[in-house]
Amino acid sequence: MPSLLSVNVGLPKDVAWQGRTVHTGVWKYPVHGPAMVRRLNIDGDGQGDTQGHGGEMRAVLVYQIDSYRHWQGHFGRDDLSYGRFGENLTVDGLPDDEVCIGDRYRIGEAEFEVTQPRVTCYRVGMRFGAPELPALLVSHRRPGFYMRVLREGHIEAGDEIVRTRTGPGALTVADTDALLYLPGRDPAMLRRALNIPALSPGWQGSFRELLDAAEGTPSTDGPAWNGFRALRVTEVVRESTTVTSIRLAAPDGTRLPPARAGQYLTLRIPEGAQSAAVRSYSLSSATDAGTYRISVKHEPHGTASGYLTTRLRPDTILQVAAPRGEFTLTEGTGPLLLVSAGIGLTPVLSMLHELAARGSDRDIWWIHGARSPQEHPLAAEAHALLAELPHAHEHVFFSAATEGEHTHVGRLTENRLIALSVPADATAYVCGPASFMADMRHALTTAGIDPARIHTELFGALPAINPGLTEQPARPPHPPSGPPGTGPLVTFARSGLSVPFPDDTRSVLELADACDVPARWSCRTGVCHTCTTPLLSGEVTYAPDPLEPPPEGAVLICCARPGGDIVLDM
Repeated sequence: MPSLLSVNVGLPKDVAWQGRTVHTGVWKYPVHGPAMVRRLNIDGDGQGDTQGHGGEMRAVLVYQIDSYRHWQGHFGRDDLSYGRFGENLTVDGLPDDEVCIGDRYRIGEAEFEVTQPRVTCYRVGMRFGAPELPALLVSHRRPGFYMRVLREGHIEAGDEIVRTRTGPGALTVADTDALLYLPGRDPAMLRRALNIPALSPGWQGSFRELLDAAEGTPSTDGPAWNGFRALRVTEVVRESTTVTSIRLAAPDGTRLPPARAGQYLTLRIPEGAQSAAVRSYSLSSATDAGTYRISVKHEPHGTASGYLTTRLRPDTILQVAAPRGEFTLTEGTGPLLLVSAGIGLTPVLSMLHELAARGSDRDIWWIHGARSPQEHPLAAEAHALLAELPHAHEHVFFSAATEGEHTHVGRLTENRLIALSVPADATAYVCGPASFMADMRHALTTAGIDPARIHTELFGALPAINPGLTEQPARPPHPPSGPPGTGPLVTFARSGLSVPFPDDTRSVLELADACDVPARWSCRTGVCHTCTTPLLSGEVTYAPDPLEPPPEGAVLICCARPGGDIVLDM
């Protein structure tokens, strides 16, 4: 008969980690005597990161004494007290390869239902003292599992564990965990998982996405070429006092591959332009013309933009990465809102070119904010494209100008956008400064538009995903402290930073952390794929090898090291 060996609880606390502070509840310690289990927790327990842990479907975490013995042998350790894996219940029995999702168990006065495997998380490695542990929990098929509380009550070490119902899908915890994190997925097993009502909504959503991908048409959306290739500047056009358009073509005159409206190009600025900077710029014209056009604003003290807008000449050869980006038009017939400010009009202009070329009869709104007509480049081109669309609406807001046709006096604000009475069933594309996009997203949501249909484009580094880290003062990206590294050059394109890889650094993610480059991660061991990042050029090696390779053209920065100079889209 399975039995409960220990009930473990612990409240969240701040823990120093790699020069930062993590707020975590992974430190659990045994309770002496009865403990009260409630719907969301056990008395005296708490979670520091409720996005990944806790809640009704993850109220109680279970781990097995047999897995303790396994890890004692694997690591050669004999110091593993109960709660060392962050679990609430240490049990004898209930192995991960036998317990099924939806199984129900009675322990003492309480009853529970198994809902999902443990979420891979770097904090269990912190607590255990082995950073590689999250990956090992998956590869060794010993993750542990969460349960929800069906009936509250007291439990105590020594209680018997009685199974009261078998899960309907006969899908074990270990198989469920492998289905999410390991390659070679069986679509039939994904469908079986989706038919288990007890499986938590988060895992249901992940499996639904995996099944859609498995049953859909293989993706052909990879970059048109790998790394950087030479393109020739055929035209440099001054659009305004601050904006210049640059047209690029293949040196041999062949047509460049079509792009998607809204995508961007990444350019490597020549060595002679003060520094070998790497920058990204939206395409601003039709994307199937066999050439590409970008429109660049000269930023004060901007090395790259200064070169492109004042020193670049026709026939110059630039190194350019293939068009990329997910800020692209989706198919449909409903209304479209194209909302932009300043140079943020460039991807929107590309979208207008595509819509006009299709002869779209959709209800299309272009809402743009600029300082004045003199600081509104490409206005005539946008106006002409809108004139070709039978159901177009044009609203331009000038913060320092008089009112005219299709224009409004004053800055484009949340209240002014709402006053336009935009259709609530529209899909919106927003591009401009970060504060502008935040304001417009709020305004569009207030106007009744589903947040899932509001798309934004951000050319700076993407917002970080760092679960558990306490907020710290934001710092602009910078070289790491200490002597410069001697390894390959690592370029963080969105952050505008290139640094040699330090000799004592284990991964690209650790370098990003040391440089305050915003990064996205969770497990930090090649399991969860949160850190998947487009690789614009170069090659990497892995240590450890990820459990599942990333998509082509991308890398898992948490376990990647540069195999030579690399450029990352971050």
